Parts: sequence; C-alpha cells; structure tokens
Amino acid sequence: MDVYVVGYASHPPADKVLSKRLEEMVYDTSAQALRSAGVERSELDHITLATCDELDGRSISSMLMAAPAGGYLKDELKATDAGMVGLHLAAMRIATGRYGLGLLASWNKSSKAPFEDVMRMRCEPFYTRPIGLNAAIADALFAQAQCDAGRASETLASAASARLQASAASNPRGLRRTAASERDVAASPYVATPLREGHRAPVSDGAVSIVLASGDWLKRNPRAKPLARLAGIGSSIDHYYLGAARLAELSSFRQAWDGALRQAGIKSVSAIGAVEADCQTAYHALAYAGVLGLMGSAAFCPSGSAFAQNPYFCTGLVNLIEAVEQVRGKAGPAQQPQTQFAAAHGQHGFAQQGNVVAIVERV
Repeated sequence: MDVYVVGYASHPPADKVLSKRLEEMVYDTSAQALRSAGVERSELDHITLATCDELDGRSISSMLMAAPAGGYLKDELKATDAGMVGLHLAAMRIATGRYGLGLLASWNKSSKAPFEDVMRMRCEPFYTRPIGLNAAIADALFAQAQCDAGRASETLASAASARLQASAASNPRGLRRTAASERDVAASPYVATPLREGHRAPVSDGAVSIVLASGDWLKRNPRAKPLARLAGIGSSIDHYYLGAARLAELSSFRQAWDGALRQAGIKSVSAIGAVEADCQTAYHALAYAGVLGLMGSAAFCPSGSAFAQNPYFCTGLVNLIEAVEQVRGKAGPAQQPQTQFAAAHGQHGFAQQGNVVAIVERV
C-alpha cells in the first residue's frame, strides 16, 4: 500500500480522566498528532472518526466531537465501529488517490458510561438482551469454547495473564499497574465461569489520533517524514450468533490475518518481529497465540496488550502505535530485535466477532 503513518499521539492513559472534558481529551490528542507529523490542520483534506455514541454517553457524538478532533470544515467520515475499522477506512480513502493527507481520531472515555450496561444494550432485544448477555458473559463463552478446543485452561489463562501484566507494568506508554502474580490471578473471583476478574484487562480512558499520508503527498511535501508504511490491512466480520463453531474456530481472526499477510506480501507470521494483539482477556491471548503459532514467543504482545491500557473502542490503535514504535526501534523495554515488520490487531463486537489486522513496515 502507498499509505504511510507520518504522525501519531496517544492521550496519557488513566483509569479515569477527571480533569478534562471528552472534547478536551480529543482536541489535545489530535493537536499532538499533527505536531508530531509537522503539519497544520489546514493541510488536511479529510478526517476519519471511529467512535461509539453509547460509550461516549451521547447520541450522534460526532456532532460535538468532529470539530475538536480536527474536522471543522473538513471532509469527514465516521465509523461507529472500533478504531481499527476507522484505520482501514482511512487507509482505503488515501489508497483511492483522491486524498493525500488525513487524520484518524478515535477515543473512549470508558468511565463516562457503564461499560457492561452499554454492551448489554447492544444485544438484540428479543433473546440475548433479556437473558442478560454482556461482554463478560460473551467472553466467558469464548473462553469455554477455547478450553474445549484444547487451546486454553484456567491454569494456562492465569499464567498468560500474569505474563501480560508483567510486560504491561514495564511499558512506559501504559498505566504501569503493579502486576499480579499467577497465584493472585488464579485466586481472583469469577466473573463468569471460567473467566476470573484477574483474567480480564480493565477498561480505561484514552484517545488516539493518527496522521496518514499518501506517497504522492510525501513527494510533494518532503519536509514531512514517514514513520512507517502500512504494508497490509485485513478485515473480517463473523456471525453475530454465538454458536459453538463461531466461538471456537476464530474464522474472522484467521481471515483478517490472511488478508493482511497477503497484501503485505509476507508468507508467514514468523517474518513479523512483533505482534500486538487485542487481548481483552488471557483466553484471547492463548487463542490468538495458538492460531498464529506464537505460543510462548517474546514477539507476541511485548507491550502487555490491553493490560497496559485499554480504552476499549480504540485499543487496536494503541496496538498500532506500539507496532510503529517497534519498527522505529523506539519501543523501549518492549523492543524486539528483528522488526522490519510489526503487526497490530483490533477486535470488536461480542467475543471478537470482528477483527482487523494492520502490518506496518520500517521506512
């Protein structure tokens, strides 16, 4: 793809951002992304927003949020799906040749609206909503399916959670929480069997803005320096219905990876130096690592994934920043040795119904 990352910013992570309105969080993050790219807002020819009205606690949130995100009098597109879906749309807009320089903004002030209540209201109203389905229960069903498939167990999940928390604790871009031990994770209360509280990544507040440019725009503006090339993007959405096959087979995840690898011209995941997957639970981590053949690999989620910070709607874009930091050699304690390529993954919907994978390349 002839699409490049030229700037980015992530709002300082916090369990709750109490000192700023949501508009201020988004404005500060987008302004910082533009500064990091060395461009002015007036130079943008479009913006893409990836936001969730329900989790923002307001209807049609883009009416209030487009301007602070940088979209005043700009061509604007909004996706009501996860931040990585927004990345896919933003990259495709530039790949058409019609656009040259764009800003992608996504955010989630998870403290603003009760997360599980919002997820329950996202269920269809006649069957799954009355029985009380929410994200935790859907993830527990996913965990059960992975245990039945032989990819996971409670013991393995507790160990995986402890490893991710240890990586997250040393990540300077995360919340730097004290990591729990495997024993502490295993002793934490059940949320929904077999999912324990210690197996889940806590949601947090955050925002991410990414500046993308075409190769032609960069030639016309040599002062701007690309930080990474988007080598490939794959996206797939599975069935809404939480059947046994849907929960166990990870078809959408596999298809998204196949698409990204094919577009990037990479034959195997083993050629990717760092893989930042959206691990909302330790069971997700075990499932993803198992499918990718990265079980026990240091290249899998060196940042600590969602356990470092988890602004749920844009956690995939946090992973993208981690991937770009890897190919730039600036990932700090999470840095991996061979990072010509790095990958970021984001999931959305109940029990990873939808998946997007982006592969970035060093420039």
